[in-house]
Amino acid sequence: MIKSCTSIKLGAIYNQRGTSFQVWAPDVVKVSLALYETAGDYNEDGQVTEHEGGNLHSMIRSSDGVWSTYVSGDMHGIYYMYKVESAQGAVRYTVDPYAVAVSANGCRGVIMNLRKSDPEGWDSDIRPSLPKATDAILYELHVRDFSIHEDSGMKYKGKYKAFTETGLRDPYGNSVGLNHLVELGITHVHLLPIFDFKTVNELSGMTSSPSSSEYNWGYDPQHYNVPEGSYATDPANPIARIREVKEMIQALHAHGIRVIMDVVYNHTYTVEDGPFETLAPGYFYRKDERGQLSNGSGVGNELATERPMVRKFIKDSLKYWAKEYRIDGFRFDLMALIDTTTMREIVTELRDEVEPTLLFYGEPWTGGNSPLAEQTVKGSQQNQAFAVFNDHFRHAIKGDNDGSGRGFATGESWCENAVVEGMMGSIHDFAYHASETVNYVTVHDNLNLWDKVIVSQGLREEAGFLEMQDGQLKYGGNVGEAVAASDPYGSMNEVDIMSSPILRRSLIANGIVLLSQGIPLLHAGDELLRTKYGDHNSYRSGDAVNAIRWAGKHRFKPVFDYYKGLIALRKAYSVFRLSKRDEIERQMEFLRCSDRIVACRLWHRDDHHDARQLMVIINANEHDVAVDLPPTPYRWNIIVNDRAAGTEPIGSTDGASVTVPALSMMVLYEDQTELKKGMVAIELEYERKDQAYDAGMPGCGGAAFRTAASIYTREMTVKPAR
Repeated sequence: MIKSCTSIKLGAIYNQRGTSFQVWAPDVVKVSLALYETAGDYNEDGQVTEHEGGNLHSMIRSSDGVWSTYVSGDMHGIYYMYKVESAQGAVRYTVDPYAVAVSANGCRGVIMNLRKSDPEGWDSDIRPSLPKATDAILYELHVRDFSIHEDSGMKYKGKYKAFTETGLRDPYGNSVGLNHLVELGITHVHLLPIFDFKTVNELSGMTSSPSSSEYNWGYDPQHYNVPEGSYATDPANPIARIREVKEMIQALHAHGIRVIMDVVYNHTYTVEDGPFETLAPGYFYRKDERGQLSNGSGVGNELATERPMVRKFIKDSLKYWAKEYRIDGFRFDLMALIDTTTMREIVTELRDEVEPTLLFYGEPWTGGNSPLAEQTVKGSQQNQAFAVFNDHFRHAIKGDNDGSGRGFATGESWCENAVVEGMMGSIHDFAYHASETVNYVTVHDNLNLWDKVIVSQGLREEAGFLEMQDGQLKYGGNVGEAVAASDPYGSMNEVDIMSSPILRRSLIANGIVLLSQGIPLLHAGDELLRTKYGDHNSYRSGDAVNAIRWAGKHRFKPVFDYYKGLIALRKAYSVFRLSKRDEIERQMEFLRCSDRIVACRLWHRDDHHDARQLMVIINANEHDVAVDLPPTPYRWNIIVNDRAAGTEPIGSTDGASVTVPALSMMVLYEDQTELKKGMVAIELEYERKDQAYDAGMPGCGGAAFRTAASIYTREMTVKPAR
């Protein structure tokens, strides 16, 4: 019977005087430590397959299945493997699952004095503040995509160090790279996997050829506690990738941006030669009723997270990244394959032991059928201090992921109620508080936003979208040439881009996300109208398809400014960042929800603003619509319309209604410094409302506001203007 030892520290524990090694391998006959002076001899595929000849050290087994040894002296930079002998007589070499450094392509582990990897000033690195989860604005980004295109102007194209380059501008003076992220206003960069993954040869040089196979999103885990080497300037130098990840995080932190790490603890790339099977055969992987590897991940295996030593490994790994690299949160791939008990323990322990403001969220679904009984699906996160992706809201806004199906922003007429539910943080659906939902329209998976809108409007052929399969053109040909021949912006009026219906639909989609309760997430490049030329699964399609084209900032500058303005608005008004269910029910009221119109009144409580009421109106019709405004003696200032967004007035109205242009959104606030012509307020009524609000009394939220508004109207007095 396999015993677990969840309290013991595993791995190579370095000290200048000597290093101790501990590995859990309960059912094998013998484990030896093999030490090497070099990384070994690489074959033409970039692999080291021969590990004989190392300096062997015997290891002693404890009763709980942990094998240990100690080697004196300063071992920094020495390579190591475990030689494992099974009961059947098989002898295999394996990398330590707890290794924190590896050789190129992860072929051997490396003993590391981690303090040698700290960049200058690392001790003074400080996480940017995050008062509450709903203050976050997430930006999902692939390390290589960020800088690889020739127009990025960056020296370290495709590398971690590209995030340390500052002051970069395009030929028109627009900021790019890190300064662009700061200017945009996002609070978190969510990085696609940066742990060591299998399917990219780190020694190939990572060419930017459009047909190159050396590209991957990274959802193929190899070594969980080591950074991916292909993003480092020298993959063969074990310390370089560690230092450069820290430099990247340090630079982002210094500019007020936190870092989310995308993690894949639901499966490994392989089983037989993966990080676990050699040491603990049959333990780390979930099996189905026939005793076969279960495949809820869709890629051949699942980690059995419900087992004590698997749970321990995941928690140890996350704590290591949060402490050593100062990662600020984690996004869990296929989180439904991680049992909810494990998720709860992750959140509790990391917030207690590392940092109370860490963010945790993930995909509340699987990639296939799984025998796991306790799946972390929508609803299981309620009151557990982590969030899940809101696919209900996503579908209501845009329609299906890859086809021509439509949602509210793309032309469907049934979605208003679902949009309202999402705007309220899904607190009457699967969430208890808004901090438990991550709102988004598109991410790296599936069609990105621009391409989805194009497809939903039946313009795929007109745009010349590519038909891709596994990173290549389905019917042959050169991907780069096909990209050059496409015309994804052909449907736009580039003389007046803000008038283009396709653009307006995309702005509605992410505008809803940014002005809804919950945690908003943007896909990198949406603000530049990024296209992936119709490739809905570009995980290995190379730079020609995936690279962010920074020239889009100048070409579509009004679009960037609009996103920037919406983000500034969300930050300026706390009423867009409510967390608790009772706050939302008291401070939000939907005045119209029909005929492709959603109109919401928000009651704002902030001494830094004159506004008491705000209105968010979304018109998904292809024609202008007049929308009634709530009664008030004050003038309404417009801060978002079909042309611009921000916090400063760009227009005003003192009428009882406002005309919202076709396919657009409008945000107005009640300017209490400006009375309507011919009217003054009965301030007593406002005081009564304030007192009732502070007391949490009925009539201060939801439908009850309609009654309050009618009373208020009757008590208004018409007098000459001041």
